[in-house]
Amino acid sequence: MAFDVVMPQMGESIAEATVLKWHKQVGDAIAKDDTLYEISTDKVDAEIPAPAAGTLIEILVDVNITVPVGTVVARIGDASEKPAGGGAPAIATGALLVVPEAAPIQPMSHEDENTLEGRLRTKSSPLVREMAKQHGIDLARVQGSGQAGRVTKEDLEAHLAKGPKAPPAPLSIAPSLPAVHDPSAPTMGLVPALAVPPAAAAPIFAPGERVKIEPMSRMRKIIADNMLASRRTSAHVYTVFEIDMTHVAQLRNKHKQAFEAQFGTKLSFMPFVMMAACKALRAYPIANTSLDGDNIIYKQDINLGIAVSLDWGLIVPVVKNADMMNLGGLARSLNDLAERARTKQLKPDEISGGTFTITNPGVYGDTFGLPIINQPQVAIQGVGAIVKRPVVITGPDGTDFIAIRQMMFSSLGFDHRIIDGATGDLFMAFVKKELETSTFGLE
Repeated sequence: MAFDVVMPQMGESIAEATVLKWHKQVGDAIAKDDTLYEISTDKVDAEIPAPAAGTLIEILVDVNITVPVGTVVARIGDASEKPAGGGAPAIATGALLVVPEAAPIQPMSHEDENTLEGRLRTKSSPLVREMAKQHGIDLARVQGSGQAGRVTKEDLEAHLAKGPKAPPAPLSIAPSLPAVHDPSAPTMGLVPALAVPPAAAAPIFAPGERVKIEPMSRMRKIIADNMLASRRTSAHVYTVFEIDMTHVAQLRNKHKQAFEAQFGTKLSFMPFVMMAACKALRAYPIANTSLDGDNIIYKQDINLGIAVSLDWGLIVPVVKNADMMNLGGLARSLNDLAERARTKQLKPDEISGGTFTITNPGVYGDTFGLPIINQPQVAIQGVGAIVKRPVVITGPDGTDFIAIRQMMFSSLGFDHRIIDGATGDLFMAFVKKELETSTFGLE
């Protein structure tokens, strides 16, 4: 008896996923919980374990094909079994889902709207809804190719590509061009000069140029859409502070061995920054908000998103209720999430619900970065490299002297629609003071 392997639902709002890679091939022996295949959703990439032991006897969904959750993607059975014939489950073909005629779609009643099928019919993925909102498109007017007519990203892109038929552009007078004298013309004998049409866009590459063309990955497309959406949404403003991290470096060096023995994880500089940011968010709660129309939504929980660079893109796992943790809890949560992000073991709820984000370009030697706000948040902190530099220090008696200190630049990008420049500066001044003077519970 063959065992159906179905596309899992990686969170309540996730209605479809794309197969990225098959780790097993037809005929391979499989143990229960062996990694069977990888998927990508609007929220997370994940490795999916085999639900049963046996032999992979059939793969129904190829790589780079997107299908709704619940779709049978493969079958596991005995090596002697042959792939099932006939019109059993839906089979993914190209970018569409072919539904057997024996399973027609029935009209949905109001009572069915909270079922999985109801959500598939009435909702698209968060990414598709955001794209539709940006372009002012009513998804109900878009022909969907997904399950039960659900609109996919590809459907929306095709709809946008068609575009409305633009009416003929009226002739306009070019203010930068002089009028042309025509003696035969009436009145003053002047004929308006026509506007010069814009030059055609330059080609991406010239004929014969040596190039390599590689399609964007699903994750890269999502990142691109999200970054552009954020720049269009928020009025980005930045402030950059120089912070003396010598005090933190001394604390870390003094306590790191005992810390690792007590908490079972290494102590980096990031947990210190996280704790300082949590205290600043409590002092300036406007930085822990979201904007909903004309309403400012103050988030009562502080959930820190920490940007993690991956070989195939970027992901932002979230440390929930970070302000309730001590330095050990922050370090353990950070290291655990970062490791599981790199091994594709994150769950959807571990990359959602963030209220403030910290990114660390300094790990690559960056002096400081000016990151884009992670929507729907209103602020993001960038952490630069910590380097030894000579700086002027004023002693207790007022005497100035030069000393070698461990210095760091840190930026705050914020949405100027609701956060004033002074508030952004006060927030970073608070972070600076914490990092330069706090004991962080270590002493």
